[in-house]
Amino acid sequence: MKLNKEQKLKLYQNMVRVRKLDELMVKGLLSGKIVSFFHSQQGQEAVGVGACTFLRADDYIFTGHRGHGIGKALSKGVSPRKIIAEHYCKTTGLCSGISGFHICQPELGVVGHGAVLGGEFVLTAGTGIAAQMRGKGQVAICFQGDGTHCRGPFHEAMIMAAKWKLPFIDVIENNQYMINTPVSEIYPMENLADLALGYHVPGVTVDGQDVIAVHEAVQAAADRARAGEGPSIIECKTYRIRAHSEGSRALRINQPRPQEEIDTWRERDPIKLFAERLLKEGVLKKPDIERIDRNAIEEMDEAERLAAADPALDDPSLLQRVLFSE
Repeated sequence: MKLNKEQKLKLYQNMVRVRKLDELMVKGLLSGKIVSFFHSQQGQEAVGVGACTFLRADDYIFTGHRGHGIGKALSKGVSPRKIIAEHYCKTTGLCSGISGFHICQPELGVVGHGAVLGGEFVLTAGTGIAAQMRGKGQVAICFQGDGTHCRGPFHEAMIMAAKWKLPFIDVIENNQYMINTPVSEIYPMENLADLALGYHVPGVTVDGQDVIAVHEAVQAAADRARAGEGPSIIECKTYRIRAHSEGSRALRINQPRPQEEIDTWRERDPIKLFAERLLKEGVLKKPDIERIDRNAIEEMDEAERLAAADPALDDPSLLQRVLFSE
């Protein structure tokens, strides 16, 4: 799918929107409006936006806990107000605020994530079976981190998907760290896409900071899946700028992450890189960048204002009861 000017602009706008919502979520946690936790995805916006912005409306996505899926959900059309309301435990949240951070809107193909890390693999495979039986060309995409691919459910899902040629796409968000453990300390290979060799399915590694590269890889895998040719694995090499969860320290095992490493990846911020590319192509001008940034801030501020005014749950979530029980 060759992107025109308007489509490239949409990718850029979505990345900025995702970044501004993520920043708002961090502030919401620190100010006590979010009573549970938040796992920022700042630095990884190109993955969700590139993969999901131009999916079909009836395609399914399953997400992990990184960013709580906001990059994928916003790109698929989920309202930021509903996402914020869910985190604020409001009755207008996507699950009526019951979970505190679950983003689920099935009519948009956003199925959310499970309670167990890696459980999304088998859920996505099961959805792939349903899509295959339905015969309408839908695909099911699972977004998981590098660490989760060490778990058994990945093998269970992939061996089934490969054998039955399910319309299943596995997107590995390799952000270099499993909480605080570097990926290089765990895996015996440089590219996690090589996991595909064991299942005889295509595997490709792309620059996860390049939104166009992500888009092209996912669209190619989707085309293959829609044609009945089975699953694919796409590794997106990216980087998580902030700590594993807000309030914790950004560590490399038991020491602070090297500042040089963080600074190097900050220079490869996906929003910055794409803005530079679009400026060179004449798709954007500098005033456009300022306008898009301002519009995204206003959109998220208005969504937060409305969500904050929504009615709260009479019965607090299980997590709230655990946190504040006497």
